[in-house]
Amino acid sequence: MTEKFIAEMVGTAILVILGDGVVANVLLAKSKAQNSGWIVITAGFGFAVMLGVYVAGAVSGGHINPAVTLGVLLTNPSFGVDTAVWYFAGQFIGAFLGGVVVYLHFLPHWAETENADLKLAAFSTAPAIRNTGANLLSEIIGTFVLVFGVFGITAGVNNVGPLAALLIGLLVFGIGLSLGGTTGFALNPARDFGPRVAHFILPIAGKRDSDWSYSWIPVVGPLIGGALGALAYQALFTNFALKLVS
Repeated sequence: MTEKFIAEMVGTAILVILGDGVVANVLLAKSKAQNSGWIVITAGFGFAVMLGVYVAGAVSGGHINPAVTLGVLLTNPSFGVDTAVWYFAGQFIGAFLGGVVVYLHFLPHWAETENADLKLAAFSTAPAIRNTGANLLSEIIGTFVLVFGVFGITAGVNNVGPLAALLIGLLVFGIGLSLGGTTGFALNPARDFGPRVAHFILPIAGKRDSDWSYSWIPVVGPLIGGALGALAYQALFTNFALKLVS
């Protein structure tokens, strides 16, 4: 179990380093990628997820997302609660460490960036229009599509491997392009909460509060969406063996 914990921690850290890194690259002042746009961010997150799954996949199944782990827990009797707890711990710790790396990488740019909201956005998500019900629904729908798609990609002969990792990365890219503009498509409680804690703790020049009043939405929404996506896939395609973890 220690190896799976480490795999989930490292895979999630890589996801955040590259994922939050592309957001920082686009938003922070005096970055050469500043203002390069939404497609750059969504593509960067797709690549981030792909590499995270590549790195962790052979050891832990490459969940790198508590919403995926919850889906597996609900649909795979052999995947116990004790195992899920280790996965959750690795994911949240890895996401926090990834946030710290992003802070260090862009160290001179925090003071150069006047907009405190942009600094927070480099660590965690925020809605385009702040509406609790609509924001929660967006995260539920986006993560439903993610987990339903991941289960489809990894079912049957398409077990977790290089091709599956690539397809999951493209899935995240597609979700970001199609559904991500409402809330910033967290889709992953660890990816949002871990770096948000890093933002809260780190001595970032000119930072604002960490928007804790919103922070529960990118945690609860993905967990609900992930659970529903996994259960829906199982209900519709019960003849497929789910191969996310063994």
